[in-house]
Amino acid sequence: MNIAYIGMAAALGISALGSAFGTGAAGQAAVGAWKKCYEQGKQAPFIMIAFAGAPLTQTIYGFLLMNFIANAYKAGTIDPALAFGIGIFGGIAIGFSALFQGKTAAAASDALGATGKGTANYFIVIGVIETVAAYALAFDCPLTIN
Repeated sequence: MNIAYIGMAAALGISALGSAFGTGAAGQAAVGAWKKCYEQGKQAPFIMIAFAGAPLTQTIYGFLLMNFIANAYKAGTIDPALAFGIGIFGGIAIGFSALFQGKTAAAASDALGATGKGTANYFIVIGVIETVAAYALAFDCPLTIN
């Protein structure tokens, strides 16, 4: 067994787990907010779909990190232990970003459904959380280059 391959799988797998939990939380909140809008006879904001889907991008980041690790390992520029560490810790950072982005998106759906206001502000906060995943990817990548 080569732990480098565990690192590669972890980069994608842990990131995808975070995306699943994040989209699950955000999606449930969007459905609940739409229900409240319908009950009150208000228009249900379709933009909540974007809130629900925001954590999906972290799966892409995990896929990219997995590929960076794989390419570096195949090129011989990193050893198995480093590949393992990058995959585990990079995947955790990206996955937690997705999880908390989803929780924030859930709060955004609730607030938007109740008030109909603040969409741009909510997206800014969601974007700030997205930046954590982007940084994790960007700062792990130099470790995969000789």
